[in-house]
Amino acid sequence: MKVLVIGGGAREHALCRSLSQDPAVTELHCAPGNAGITQVATVHPVDQLDGAAVAALARLLAADLVVVGPEAPLVAGVADAVRAIGIPVFGPSGQAAQLEGSKAFAKDVMAGANVPTARSYVCTTPEEAAEALDAFGAPYVVKDDGLAAGKGVVVTSDRAEALAHAASCQRVVIEEYLDGPEVSLFAITDGVTVLPLQPAQDFKRALDGDEGPNTGGMGAYSPLPWAPEGLVEEVLETVLQPTVDELRRRGTPFSGLLYAGLALTSRGTRVIEFNARFGDPETQVVLARLLTPLAGVLHASATGTLDLLEPLRWDDGAAVTVVIASEGYPADPRTGDPIEGLAEADAADGTAYVLHAGTRLDGTGQVLSAGGRVLSVTATGTDLAEARTRAYDALALISLKGSQHRTDIALKAAG
Repeated sequence: MKVLVIGGGAREHALCRSLSQDPAVTELHCAPGNAGITQVATVHPVDQLDGAAVAALARLLAADLVVVGPEAPLVAGVADAVRAIGIPVFGPSGQAAQLEGSKAFAKDVMAGANVPTARSYVCTTPEEAAEALDAFGAPYVVKDDGLAAGKGVVVTSDRAEALAHAASCQRVVIEEYLDGPEVSLFAITDGVTVLPLQPAQDFKRALDGDEGPNTGGMGAYSPLPWAPEGLVEEVLETVLQPTVDELRRRGTPFSGLLYAGLALTSRGTRVIEFNARFGDPETQVVLARLLTPLAGVLHASATGTLDLLEPLRWDDGAAVTVVIASEGYPADPRTGDPIEGLAEADAADGTAYVLHAGTRLDGTGQVLSAGGRVLSVTATGTDLAEARTRAYDALALISLKGSQHRTDIALKAAG
């Protein structure tokens, strides 16, 4: 199988790493890729939002499967353009990807599917926003209706800050605050069959102790020793399958990766949001534990044959990933600095490795920082404590001027 992965972040590096280890994959390509992905795949320049350009590249490479990683190309309809030329694609249509592209659309689908979620109002004027904030009270949850790369949500007890965020967006969803721990649960679907993966937890705040601004994610771990028994089965039954069934009923079948962000509240499990693609950084830890070769699973989703797959096999151990971010992230990330120690951080036995997010090569082959989140240092172990120790030991070998990372990823869970 020749596989083309679209994207250039740590999620795509994790996907490429898993695909490169799959004996069924004879050729692996990535566009546009990054400095780390060049080690496991052939990279190609492409405008990942240009469906025609992506389709042309897939045809040129005679790809048997195209995997669209990020949300923006999915919402832009890139998967549709590739499907139109007859190449199987892992990723939903532009219409189905509105599940992530529009918070209001997602709420409407959840209502139709009777999926438990937070009560909410869709607001387009400052007056409506003020009324909604007062209806729910603090803490306030204000979400940009459109795509915001994981940074469009403000959770605050400061009413003025909540109003200011609402005013900066054309349309917002304001909803009740959901208490309780958060869980990320991915499921692979072909539009009919839904195959849940292992749950993970990510850390959205920039600083230790869940302080500081919201980010795209500063680390993650899996499994969740504290998660209630039967959680995955419950979410499959009450959230994932009903959502996939509802989208098919509406004539917008969803195939690809359905990501449910969940809050385990005092009143039961509630959906915080849906995403239409693998989450970053949770993908790094979920794929680290997946033993079933990845290409066949993604291909089954793209070709409507998930019901024929054997049950997925998982490593019984644990995985932890810690994000190294650049100085100034998330507000004003500094880029262009050399990164040292990458080779040393990769453990010879594969128990720790570095996935690149925002990196590029200069003319001499030196790896430079090229984004806010620069690297995901990922490690596995027999339990969370061991995986965590390995991840932080590997991280200590890497140097990037002014970089920042959280020191408490998976700390409580490792207990």
